[in-house]
Amino acid sequence: MTRRLAGAAFWILLALLVIANAIVMWHSLTVLRLWEDEAFNLTVPRNLVAGLGYTSDGTLSGSTLTPFDPRISTGPVVLLPVAGVLMLGMDPVIGARLVPLASWVLLLAGCAVLGRRLAGRSGALVAVALPLAFNTAESVSPIQGPADLLGEIPAAALLVWALIVLPRRSWLAGLLLGLAVQAKLIALLALPAFAVALFLLTPPVPFGRRLVAALRRSVLPLVLVAAPTLLVELTALVSLGVTGYARHVRALGGFLLSGGQHIAPTTVPEKLGTLAGAWFVPWWLMAAAVALAVAAVVWAAVPPRGTEGEAPAQRWWQRDPQLLALGFGSAVGLLSFVGWWAQASQLPLWVRHPAVGVFAFAPVLAAIAVRAVTALWRRRAPSGAQSPARILAVVSAVVLGVVVAAGAVGDAARAVRPPTTETLAQQRAAVAPLADWVREHDAAWLAAKPWGGPVSSVVLTGAHVGLFDAPAMRRTPTLEYGVCSTGSPLAAASGIVICPAP
Repeated sequence: MTRRLAGAAFWILLALLVIANAIVMWHSLTVLRLWEDEAFNLTVPRNLVAGLGYTSDGTLSGSTLTPFDPRISTGPVVLLPVAGVLMLGMDPVIGARLVPLASWVLLLAGCAVLGRRLAGRSGALVAVALPLAFNTAESVSPIQGPADLLGEIPAAALLVWALIVLPRRSWLAGLLLGLAVQAKLIALLALPAFAVALFLLTPPVPFGRRLVAALRRSVLPLVLVAAPTLLVELTALVSLGVTGYARHVRALGGFLLSGGQHIAPTTVPEKLGTLAGAWFVPWWLMAAAVALAVAAVVWAAVPPRGTEGEAPAQRWWQRDPQLLALGFGSAVGLLSFVGWWAQASQLPLWVRHPAVGVFAFAPVLAAIAVRAVTALWRRRAPSGAQSPARILAVVSAVVLGVVVAAGAVGDAARAVRPPTTETLAQQRAAVAPLADWVREHDAAWLAAKPWGGPVSSVVLTGAHVGLFDAPAMRRTPTLEYGVCSTGSPLAAASGIVICPAP
């Protein structure tokens, strides 16, 4: 009877996840507005297709065409495929969003593979559910959905597949990690996770010999981690020349150290509180699930008393080197991302920053928790009474099931409820008359005032986008919302105006 109930619950939750993902993916692809970071990223493949090279509009870098713009942290692993899609003549927004959406599918597939490897079909279910339950949309700088033209989800997908191949093909794992860095630079924080996992996958010999063996095994993977970045930087050097490349490196270093933000300092408690609230389930339910998962893993790792002869068979974590390697590696990976973001006081309360680590490593830890719950369920008390371990297993399984269901329903419900902001279709309709004006007057550039929605509107008109206060934009018409401060509007539609140059 218990087995039938568990089987029915599995298939119900699986169907719920499939339906919820389909809704969220379609909504993200076709309904959600093009927001400013997406629009800024889109300028690179658009310029590439136009024959201008790997160049952004430089909106945050002086508002001139800027090759290898350091302010574009989404890298060529994402933007080059987007350019390939745009060359096929697809709609720029929908075509561009197909690339990160495909990465979302790869992320979920990878979570399923790892989850099943670690904890069977229940582990796969929970691992696949976790990315959907993570709410990255409620922020000034969001990931609205899986199709956003951003690098976080592609980087996470590459990290997950690097974990999958690591035990048998460490060189390929290194290459995938290197590609993840060139999808989103912050993916470099995953390097300690893979170092720990590779060490634990090395045959157990005395520590010194094991460390030496692990270091030898890491040489080729490390070379391949660096290879994509070296290729990109070599291309930048050839394109920019020595002087231009030196400026590029200085600008990139400044951006990485500052995070590109100028805000009041944030604190560790604020960051952790923000992360705790970034789920499509109540924070207390997520906290309960995490606490129960930790308790289950710790309890299951301790052999039961009074069963000395059976203890080796109970130590599931000792029989599976991959479990230890992926578990400790993922724990280090998640802590690297969350810890770096939490202590970086110059970074705002945006869960986008640790999102790569959460998407890539939290599903692995969730699958390991399922494995521990399963191990506890199989325990029996020596007296024949109901085992406390089995009670914990039942409670943990119920809470994890509720989190899976609530997360899927919460994300899907956000997608189907009436939009509180403009949709992509409404954006297009509002900008269409302005796009006609841009074509008629052959306006190559428009200045957005200020950074935000006007940036997206300019990109949708087909013009290059600068920022209104950049010296290069002094003689350029300005697109803003409301009324013009520089004379009568040159064009107006739906509260958006193109104003004469100051």
